[in-house]
Order: sequence, then structure tokens, then C-alpha cells
Amino acid sequence: MSKRPSPISATVDFDADGVQHGFLKLPISTDESAWGAVMIPVTVIKNGEGPTALLAGGNHGDEYEGITALIKLTSELRAEDVRGRVIIVPMMNLPAAMAGRRTSPMDGGNLNRSFPGDPDGTVTQKIADYFTRVLVPMCDVVLDLHSGGRTLDIIPFGASHVLDNPEQQRQALEGAKAFGAPYAMMMFELDAAALFDTAVESQGKVFVATELGGGGTSTPESLAITERGVSNFLIHFGLVEGEVKMPAEPQVYLDMPDASCYVQSEHTGLLELTLALGHKVEKGQVIARIYDMTRSGSAPVEYRAGRDGILAARRFPALVNMGDTIAVIAEVVDSLG
Repeated sequence: MSKRPSPISATVDFDADGVQHGFLKLPISTDESAWGAVMIPVTVIKNGEGPTALLAGGNHGDEYEGITALIKLTSELRAEDVRGRVIIVPMMNLPAAMAGRRTSPMDGGNLNRSFPGDPDGTVTQKIADYFTRVLVPMCDVVLDLHSGGRTLDIIPFGASHVLDNPEQQRQALEGAKAFGAPYAMMMFELDAAALFDTAVESQGKVFVATELGGGGTSTPESLAITERGVSNFLIHFGLVEGEVKMPAEPQVYLDMPDASCYVQSEHTGLLELTLALGHKVEKGQVIARIYDMTRSGSAPVEYRAGRDGILAARRFPALVNMGDTIAVIAEVVDSLG
């Protein structure tokens, strides 16, 4: 059954040359605003014919590296610098970003678990639907900027996925490398069905994701990596002139072959990690201890690595509950793809 048109309308003309700043307007009715709207900022920079890139941040509202870099870019990128069209949405899930939360305070929705979306659904589902049926079809390449948010800290990497289409996979992987973070990864997702990634890739578009730090903040280092990566992405895919700038040290390639890379807690308590992000891990090594906070004098539960590799991500808060991911171990490989 066909869906009705999206209730979201844009105040910009996606086909007009020049620089436009506007909004994606989603009508809402709340106690505070009977005839209101969620106003998602959008910038369109177009200069003649060429490819279209969608640069997206704030898929989760507490991941600030991408949000900050794209807000800055909207006031810096000029039409004469672009060949084709760049669409910038710094905060996909604006309600979540304004609240400093991973999920939307309006409906509890996790945008990156809501695709392909629904024009008759919740606020979050309507946003997902607009991206799926309106913005993504306009684009050739998509960059989705993530980091760890308040609950995770993650080494900085560009990532792609294993795809059925070898050429699509090759282009995405080359884009992930060209992003120029210290690491590039072939990433395994725990449940990909409702991700933005899948909504884009299923339309045959080239999709590059990132993880760029976390802890619910940004640092000068993480922001510099993000800004350089966005510039590299546009250069690599032919939207901006220039040369891709890689990190000073050789880029490290990582692979996440399956779900065993994720170490999830089976206990509730106080988390002690025994090694830092990016450090080498050997199979069988103790990587974490969880202490029972309800009594003293009890030995902690030890968690050991199930594989060799490096610590690619870690839980950021020290308090941990059953089911929380406390560590991610990725394998170091000589090449990707």
C-alpha cells in the first residue's frame, strides 16, 4: 500500500543554485503550541551540475562532534567552492539534540532505529520517512556523522559495511578510508534493519558512517578530525576541489566480523576497565571488572577478551547495568575490501 506524501515541507528550493539556509518543517500540536512545528535546520549549497552529497549529524542528539562540525560548515562553505549540490542537516533528530539526549523527548524515538519511517507515525518516524523518501533519493553519497554520545567513547574511524553490491561496497569503503580518520573499519551492526545506513544502502547510494569520540562532548582533537573528514569526503567524491589530507600516522584498518566483537554486561554494578581506547587486546585477557555496589568484601566479576585486537569502544559512565555494552574489540587487519 502506497504511503501518503510526507507531512514535512522544506523552506528551501533544493534545485536552486546558491546558498540557502532554511528548515524542514514538521507540523505538531502540543500543550505549548497548538499549531506548532518542529523546525529542523537545513542548508543547501548548489552550483550547477554534479553529484549530490547529504551531510547529516545529530541522528542521535547527544553526539556533538558531527553536529558542531556541520553547523560550522553551513556558514563557511560557498557556492563557488562546490560542483553539484551539498545538503547539510546538522541535527536530523532536532528534538533530541535540543534536549541533549540520544532519543527524542517528544516520543522517546531513537531515530537510528526508526527507518524507513512512517508519514503517519510518531514525530521520529515522520522524520525518518522524510529522509528515506525525499532526501536520500536526491543524493548520490551520504555521510552520517556519529560518535559515542553520553554512554560510549569510541576511537575515531570512518566505516562501511559488507554489501551485496560489490561496486557499491567498494565506493563506500574507499570513502570511509578517504574520510581520513586515524582508523578505517568494516563495521558489523548488531541489528541493521531499522538503521539509516540500511535505508540509504538499500536505495543503492554510497553510505559512509563514522564514530568520532563520545562522552557527550567534543574535544579540539575530535572536532579537528571531524572537520578534516567532512572536507575529505567532499573532495573524494568530487564536490569540492582539493587534496585529501590523511592523518600524520598511517591509517589503521579494522574489521568487526561478527557480534562477538561486542562485550555486553551480564551484571549490574561499578565498571572498571583495565585498558584504554586503542590499546592492544589479547584473547583471554581481563578487560573489565564489575563490582557489586550493594556490599563490601566481595570479589568483582571479571570479563575477558574473546578475541585479539584493539579496544575500539568502551562504556563511558562507570555505572553499568545488565545488557550494557562495556567494550568493543575490533581486529587489526592489513587491508580492507
